[in-house]
Amino acid sequence: MVSLSYHILQTTLGKLFLIADDEVLRAVCFGAISPKFAKAVARETTLLEQAALQIEEYLQGKRKKFSLPIALQGTDFQQKVWQELLNIPYGETRSYKQIAEKIGCPKGYRAVGMANNKNPITIIVPCHRVIGQNKKLVGYAGGIDIKEKLLKLEEKYAKS
Repeated sequence: MVSLSYHILQTTLGKLFLIADDEVLRAVCFGAISPKFAKAVARETTLLEQAALQIEEYLQGKRKKFSLPIALQGTDFQQKVWQELLNIPYGETRSYKQIAEKIGCPKGYRAVGMANNKNPITIIVPCHRVIGQNKKLVGYAGGIDIKEKLLKLEEKYAKS
C-alpha cells in the first residue's frame, strides 16, 4: 500500500495542495485535495518540501523548469496530452488544436481540453499554456483568472 502525504502551500494564487508518495509527486491541486487522494496525511517530506520550494521559485520568476519526479495517472490519451504539455516552452502557448495535431489526433481538440481539465499536476505540467485557437483563454481547473496570472508571469520573466 502506497502511503500518501500532503503539504498545503499558500501562494499568491491561493492555496495549493501538494500530494506525494515516498518517491514521486502525484498531484498539485488548487483549493482542496481531490477525493482521489483523501487518504493522504499532512506530513512534511523532502519531496514535498522540494516541490513547494520549486513552485515558490516559479511564482517569483526564478524558475522556468521543474526538476521533480512526477507520476501522471490517467488514460493513454491523457498521458499523451500531458506529455506533450511538458514540451511547451516556458513563456509560450499552444492551442488545443495544435496539441491534438502533435499527438496524432487532429480532430481531438475537445478531448485535449478534457485531458487538460483532468491534469493532476497543475503548474508543473503546464496546462495553463494551452489556449483557444483564437488566442482566447478558455478553460482552466484553477479558474481563468489564475490561468491569466500564470501566463502573464511567464511572459514577464520569459526573456530574463
